[in-house]
Amino acid sequence: MKTSEKTDIQLLIARTLRWGVGIACALAVVGGAMYLWQHGGEPMKDYTHFPADAESSRTAYTTLEGIFSGVMGLTAVGWIQLGVVVLLLTPMMRVALSLVDFVKERDWLYAFITAVVLSVIIVNSIGGY
Repeated sequence: MKTSEKTDIQLLIARTLRWGVGIACALAVVGGAMYLWQHGGEPMKDYTHFPADAESSRTAYTTLEGIFSGVMGLTAVGWIQLGVVVLLLTPMMRVALSLVDFVKERDWLYAFITAVVLSVIIVNSIGGY
């Protein structure tokens, strides 16, 4: 692999990390501002106990469907959760791009190790669903 091609993939990986973290932060800031705008004047809730019906509202922000519907409904928590999802996807993209780089270099040992790491991340992400 040429030096310029190697530099290109390294720049792509670095930019992916930078943009991913930046976008995640921007989404979380937008959600945080929305939350403060909507709920900033409310008194502090009592968090010593949680009502039994909290379980049904929790699934609205712990599934991708719930998060995306929250974003479309312009809910603050939906935007914050989308920022968290983007933040979690950022290192996954880095590992995927590294896998592509190792395959292009024909470095099969590191390609195999990276593929195993990516598989573990994906299986654990889906397994948590």
